Amino acid sequence: HEFFVDMTCEGCSGAVTRVLRKLHVKFDIDLPNKKVFVESEQSSEVLLETLKKTGKTVTYIGAK
Repeated sequence: HEFFVDMTCEGCSGAVTRVLRKLHVKFDIDLPNKKVFVESEQSSEVLLETLKKTGKTVTYIGAK
């Protein structure tokens, strides 16, 4: 799953890392392009709600 997350700094990506670790999923953060790639059996809705807990603007782009 690919998401756009409005991250501007390492602190932002750190927040994303913290919330995704709780789900025990594999993920990769592309800070310069403000994208997060998640490998998970979880639905995109669950992942989207989890990422929104960071307080950042999050948009689901689509399946990777």
